Order: sequence, then C-alpha cells, then structure tokens
Amino acid sequence: MIANLRALRIVSLVLLAVSTIASAPAAQTVGHDETVRSVRRMLERLPYYGVFDFVAFSVEGSTVKLAGYGFQERLKTDAEMAARRAPGVAEVSNRIEILPTSPNDDRIRWATFYRIYTDDFLSRYAPGGAYAVVRELRDEQRFPGMQPVGTYPIHIVVKNGRTMLLGVVDNAVDRQIAEVRAREVTGVFDVENGLTLAKSTRD
Repeated sequence: MIANLRALRIVSLVLLAVSTIASAPAAQTVGHDETVRSVRRMLERLPYYGVFDFVAFSVEGSTVKLAGYGFQERLKTDAEMAARRAPGVAEVSNRIEILPTSPNDDRIRWATFYRIYTDDFLSRYAPGGAYAVVRELRDEQRFPGMQPVGTYPIHIVVKNGRTMLLGVVDNAVDRQIAEVRAREVTGVFDVENGLTLAKSTRD
C-alpha cells in the first residue's frame, strides 16, 4: 500500500512538472503592443543617447529591427543589448550606422545645435531652455567628444558635411525654422529635413 502511494505521488509530481513546462510558453507570451512599449522604454533609458544620435525601431513578431545613426560607436552595441532585454524579443536585427569621425562634422553639429536650440521659437524644445544649451557648449569645450544627452526632439545627424534633421516638432512653422537655422551653418553641403509633426505621429 505504501509502495503504491509512493508510486502514485511520483507520477503526480512528474505530471505536475510536465504540465508546468508545457504551460510556461503560454504564460510568457507577450503582446505586440507591450513589446513595442518595452523596447521604446529600453532605448529611451540608454545613458549616452543624445541629440547627435537617432535610433528608430520596428517590431515584427519576436524580432526587433534597429536603424538610425550613432555619434559614438558604443550606441550600436548598447541599443542592441537594451532591445534584447525587452519582453517578447528573441532576435535583433541591428542596422544602426556609426557616423565617421570628422572634426568638420563635429563643428557643424555643434553650430547647428546652437542655432536651433537657442532660436527664439525653438529654444522651448531644449531641456532647460537656451541657458542649458550654452552650458552644454561650455562643457564640450572642457570635454571634447561629448554630446548633449537627454530628451531633444530635434536630432542633428551630420555625415560628410551633410545634415539630417530627424525627430518630431509641434508644427510646420517650427519644422521650417529648424531647416533654415541648419542651412545657416557655414560649410554645410546639404540639409535634409526629416522632421515630422506631432499631430501626424499621433494619427
């Protein structure tokens, strides 16, 4: 009798373990919207993501596709690691392009940053306003190779003397002013205005 009870208990434990393993994937299933939100949060928390970078992503099933531009090489690796930590992600396709090192491009970046984020109409987009922009410029002189990090809606991507404006602004007037300010920087070959309007992104 005792032997039969032990055998029954062992069988019950085995069946419980099998049912737990079988139900585990269902418990871990994550919806598409939750994965998108998680990936976005992970990327937003990157400590070195700044105004001279731009990262975009899409989620297809359990695969995240990363694209964009990195001012510093570590952004590509950090962004991939962050995306992999999001629930529901099994694979990451990383197509972030690391921008080439160029003193002239750096000059254009900072000059464009100053012109856009100290503009009377556009300074409201700068965290801390125009005063914070001037402080960032002073810090860069003391610590070359750095960039302003934080929430800058207008991203300034410069490659081989060509400027791309990427991100989101409130209205078409701000979009146009940002392009005008970018074109005022000496030595810029071309300006591509990829800024989108907040209303269109909500729609």
